[in-house]
Amino acid sequence: MSRDRDALADYTNAAFTSSAVVLRSYSTSFGLASRLFEAGVRRRVESVYALVRVADEIVDGVTAAAGLAPEETRRQLDGFERETERALDLGYSANLVVHAFADTARLTGIGRDLTRPFFASMRADLDRVEHTPESFTEYVYGSAEVVGLMCLKCFLHGYSVSAAENARLERGARHLGAAFQKVNFLRDLAEDFTSLGRSYFPGVSPANFDEAAKQRLLEDIDHDLRESRAVLRGLPPSSRRAVALAQELFAELAERIRATPAPELIRTRISVPNTVKLRIAAAVLAGRRGFETTRPDARPDKIEAP
Repeated sequence: MSRDRDALADYTNAAFTSSAVVLRSYSTSFGLASRLFEAGVRRRVESVYALVRVADEIVDGVTAAAGLAPEETRRQLDGFERETERALDLGYSANLVVHAFADTARLTGIGRDLTRPFFASMRADLDRVEHTPESFTEYVYGSAEVVGLMCLKCFLHGYSVSAAENARLERGARHLGAAFQKVNFLRDLAEDFTSLGRSYFPGVSPANFDEAAKQRLLEDIDHDLRESRAVLRGLPPSSRRAVALAQELFAELAERIRATPAPELIRTRISVPNTVKLRIAAAVLAGRRGFETTRPDARPDKIEAP
């Protein structure tokens, strides 16, 4: 029996290592921020990122690049969701990314109430090329806000918070996930319009995207960032600086988008240079950036270790 437990522990460690590789391979910004998590939190967050990234890659072109027909892409996504749900029940999957996620989910309380909206949004990418205000709200919730809620469960594992404080943190997590997603949509306008044939923002197309439309979208993102920043000091110390850095990196990207003429955004992809990312990381670590606009009632002493 002890040998069996050791085998499972070795397999689970390999699964988490695989998730970390996925994160490092696909995200320099979040990969940098994740280094500020305490080790236990980091591996849990990496497992969440890896699962949602693999699902996103299924619908965003990897299957097509591999020569799969659209109906097979759908089967792949459906199978990935079924495997995730089986792993939530069993605590095991032959898919290393799914296994790591299931281990995290079973420990922290992530359930189907969060995974199913996520996969529903991924499935929408297979069919929908334009969004209404209602479908956009639903899509952002499933594709991004629930991911923020999953990460929050990783942050709070092992800590005790009141129901009211948990609700406040959940609101901040949802706004942060929404901000990240909307910034990504703006950054990727060129690819979404030309390569994928998608228009995520309701009523926005290459023909009518101008400075006024860009400013309107950025104001919405600014609101999300303010709401998420307001709860930063309420997070446990094990995750607070990492979340602050992730927020500041995306805020910097938003500012660079703001400085880029609207016609250029349709032709090119804006990014933050690595040297700038490192300067922002140093500022967050020194306490000079990331916490200056938090509300005075958002105190870290509202969270207690058991």
